[in-house]
Amino acid sequence: MSQAARLLLINGPNLNLLGIRESDYYGKSTLAEIEERLQNEAEGMQLELACFQSNHEGVIVDRIHQARDRESGIIINPGAFTHTSIALRDAFAAVAIPFIEIHVSNITARESFRRHSYLSDLASGVILGLGVNGYSLALRAMRDLLKKN
Repeated sequence: MSQAARLLLINGPNLNLLGIRESDYYGKSTLAEIEERLQNEAEGMQLELACFQSNHEGVIVDRIHQARDRESGIIINPGAFTHTSIALRDAFAAVAIPFIEIHVSNITARESFRRHSYLSDLASGVILGLGVNGYSLALRAMRDLLKKN
């Protein structure tokens, strides 16, 4: 990692409502607060971080495709698309960019339909159930992963 690596943070559907929705699962931090904190952390690690959120599957697929020429790694909280989107899986397989899947809640301890991820077996790593701290952990893990390559 000779020059500043550029990373992409993707947040999927309903994550624009962090801090508002189901605070027992997702806490009280807003997405804007999380992104600001992560931007500061990335800067301290000499990383560039682009943040992106969409509630639309195809828009996220398009942004993953664009990352092929822009970013060295992706951190994604796919939200509900974790359990439903073969399209996201295929996008990650096609671009072959390392990515870390994160979830604020522990999806394996929730409803049975949330326990399967279409992305986890392709991911470089998965962080779940550690609240919004998972974002910071993913950022550090991605930095370390890129240093190895």
